[in-house]
Amino acid sequence: MRAVRKRITVGAVAAALITGLAGCGGSDEPSGAGARGPEKGAGPPQNRVRLIGDGSTAYTGAQPGLSKPTRLVPGQRPPQFVVFSWDGAGEDSQKLFSHFRGVGKRYGATMTYFLSGVYLLPEEKAALYSPPGHAPGRSDIGFNDTEGIRDTVRELRGAWLEGNEIGTHFNGHFCGPEGGVGTWSVEDWKSEIAQAKSFVKNWKTNSGLVNEKPLPFDYDKELIGARTPCLEGRDNFVRAASELGFRYDTSGVNNQVWPKKDGSLWDLSMHLVPIPGRDFETLSMDYNFMVNQSGTAKGDPAMHRFWGNQMRDGLIQAFNRSYQGNRAPLIIGNHFESWNGGTYMRAIEETIAHVCVKPEVRCVSFRQLADWLDVQDPTVLAKLRTLKVGQAPAEGWGRFLAAPPAKASPSPGGGTAGQAAARVTAPSGTRRDG
Repeated sequence: MRAVRKRITVGAVAAALITGLAGCGGSDEPSGAGARGPEKGAGPPQNRVRLIGDGSTAYTGAQPGLSKPTRLVPGQRPPQFVVFSWDGAGEDSQKLFSHFRGVGKRYGATMTYFLSGVYLLPEEKAALYSPPGHAPGRSDIGFNDTEGIRDTVRELRGAWLEGNEIGTHFNGHFCGPEGGVGTWSVEDWKSEIAQAKSFVKNWKTNSGLVNEKPLPFDYDKELIGARTPCLEGRDNFVRAASELGFRYDTSGVNNQVWPKKDGSLWDLSMHLVPIPGRDFETLSMDYNFMVNQSGTAKGDPAMHRFWGNQMRDGLIQAFNRSYQGNRAPLIIGNHFESWNGGTYMRAIEETIAHVCVKPEVRCVSFRQLADWLDVQDPTVLAKLRTLKVGQAPAEGWGRFLAAPPAKASPSPGGGTAGQAAARVTAPSGTRRDG
């Protein structure tokens, strides 16, 4: 992916400026650090490695770094979840994938990396991609070269072994009304998903890197969620994803409230967060801060530090209002890009360093968040959803999430057991009404 860059079109920038809501324009070896909260597990036994297909992927057992989620006990304050996620994850000359793997290990954070499938497809094999509504070999982002594929696979492998999630950002990143993903049908989305999986499951054959180590997971089972390009086409994507057994989507826009399901999928939409000094909020994504600040990836260098600080402070304000308020998970999206001198990468790293080390905070992947939501009492989640942005329970968490009073059981003589006891123990001569 040596020269791979996402294109920021004039139309996309203009739309984002108007709405403030548009979406996106190391080493192999796992470390002992992992997400705060879930404890690290043992690595996969070496004798359980089973190659899949051409050996691009392999079954290696349960993913290291994850533990079984537990249900809140009555009266327990929820942990503060924060999800840092990356669109179009790949390793190029900037080495941001490997860098943020290191950041995650340093601060006990696991993350979700949304891989663009064409990053595992060499330029000379571009015609293998048949995007819906476009000619074979067409893509609005670049394909890769052999070394870029080797580097990206190395980072994907290491990231998964450290407990991170590998999702998908699909392939060609088509946006807008002319053949963009917002025009795709359910069947178009199924085709795009199948091709994204295929490029992961056949990267050795397609690249010729047959002697490299496999990715240590079965991608058909690993892939449970996604974010659509430019946050477009969500309705038909969700229908397709539901039919294919996905578990969540993060292509929407929401306030900082507790998530609910959209059909069978958890709606883990990104959030509207403050822009310090401005009278409106924007999406919790580096691209949207950039568009609302400079409108270009190459803005005034004298403003770079200010813009990065503004993004960092806005995300921390958003974190604080959840952490001190309703404890709704905070969802943040990013790109491995050096827009405006890399100031947004600095902002994200400083945000991670600030929030992920705090008590009761779990910086996790979408998979880990979905796992936790799945084991909670639905009535508890419904009650959490009654809390507004930044609203802590007035009576305190202990009472707000206390166990409901036990229902009294009927007595043999009619009425509740408590009423029967009253009839037995009432002093002689006591008047009984009714």
